[in-house]
Amino acid sequence: MLELDNEHWDWLSFDWFSYATLHSFDWVYPLVLYALPAIPVIFLLKSILRRNTRNKVDVALFAGTTRWQWTSLLRFVPRIVFMLFVCLVMLALARPQRVNEQLELTSEGIDIVLVLDVSGSMELQDISPNRLEAAKEVALDFINGRVQDRIGMVVFAGDAYSLAPLTTDYDLLRESINSIALKMIPNDGTAIGSALAVAINRMRESEAKSKVVILISDGENTAGSLDPELAAQLAFAYDIKLYSIGIGKDGQVPYLDENGNTMYIETQMDESSLRQIASIGTGRFYRADSRDALQLVFRNINQLEKTEVKELRFRDTQDYYQVYLKWALLLLLLWMLLKNTFISNVLED
Repeated sequence: MLELDNEHWDWLSFDWFSYATLHSFDWVYPLVLYALPAIPVIFLLKSILRRNTRNKVDVALFAGTTRWQWTSLLRFVPRIVFMLFVCLVMLALARPQRVNEQLELTSEGIDIVLVLDVSGSMELQDISPNRLEAAKEVALDFINGRVQDRIGMVVFAGDAYSLAPLTTDYDLLRESINSIALKMIPNDGTAIGSALAVAINRMRESEAKSKVVILISDGENTAGSLDPELAAQLAFAYDIKLYSIGIGKDGQVPYLDENGNTMYIETQMDESSLRQIASIGTGRFYRADSRDALQLVFRNINQLEKTEVKELRFRDTQDYYQVYLKWALLLLLLWMLLKNTFISNVLED
């Protein structure tokens, strides 16, 4: 493709007629291009009609047959030049141009921290393939739907750790979520209060218009030194909204033991603590006993904490019809020159 710049004589390059260059243009009036194939047809019909109506003078020739001379083709040169001139004018009328459009998204983003339980009970397979993997997949979908929001990640079992700081680097977040695995925290248990404290510490100095913690867990608080309700009160004091999601089914739930055998365990979620956390934190509690239910929960939260996104479009349009007009004028001058030379007076066959 032709590299376009503002040099004075660039229009003389034949690259302007290459397929790559012509294909790269946006045509303001593309319908004009459909008339190009008709131009040679019109000139051909004109020649046929003129031949039938032209007055001819009989000329005495020598006896015998005359040999065809290649110079007789020269009389077609002015006609071809003029035909190319018309084609170039049509190209210019179609108005080739290039548009450089930039889209800028701006928003008053909110701060969100995802707090994910990675304790041993998240290995249960009542949600395929297991509770943890289902939660990770839905969390990734949630991130894909956000724009300009800072999102952080906290994981917890018997202890709680900040896996990713508040950031708009969603690729980093995806890598962090994909790295989450069972038993990544050696101390097993469910330290909900400690996990909330880590999340609150991450955003307590945030100046975002809205601050949200989304807690995903399948059990009651069994570890850590901080009571979950006290942590929720701290969140309320820092104007942080808490959403809690209880993941998993009650009853007989399958899981794989160390030998790969499927075993069943009786589970019963204690929702009261998770409900109380959400109530204190002015958020909502959700129960998700299937992948679809978990996706629906995140869609609901996504709507409740919707960020208003503004689009700014910048269009830089540059026209190139002048190039083809210059070529057309050059061919017009050539045609006028040829019309006043012997070429136009070559005897016909």
